[in-house]
Amino acid sequence: MTSESTSPPVVPPLHSPKSPVWPTFPFHREGSRVWERGGVSSRDLPSPLPTKRTRTYSATARASAGPVFKGICKQFSRSQGHGFITPENGSEDIFVHVSDIEGEYVPVEGDEVTYKMCPIPPKNQKFQAVEVVLTQLAPHIPHETWSGQVVGS
Repeated sequence: MTSESTSPPVVPPLHSPKSPVWPTFPFHREGSRVWERGGVSSRDLPSPLPTKRTRTYSATARASAGPVFKGICKQFSRSQGHGFITPENGSEDIFVHVSDIEGEYVPVEGDEVTYKMCPIPPKNQKFQAVEVVLTQLAPHIPHETWSGQVVGS
């Protein structure tokens, strides 16, 4: 029998990367849409306001059980995805997010709406409108559907 010495395999030394490696922000959890796409851009950063997708079940249940309020759409920007409603009682304007609008029309200034209110974390001192329904479209103003079709004039 001949004995051959076996030498360990040659492993190249480890080098640190030339450019710094930073973790991506925000840290994504599995199941999020950004995680599935595999990329992050500045418009993918999460909104600090709770939307229908990010609101907890308990907050949604409390808002759904609350009273219905009436108001008028003060302004809404489809491109930015949010706007404001002036309450019927004349109090401070209420924020509304695109994900909380029910129905087929994009709200415009002057539309009458009904809505429920949900507190905005972390201090729950301000409120946003949820379950927003357009009850009366503003007359003589063209309205657009979410698919882009213009209706009325």
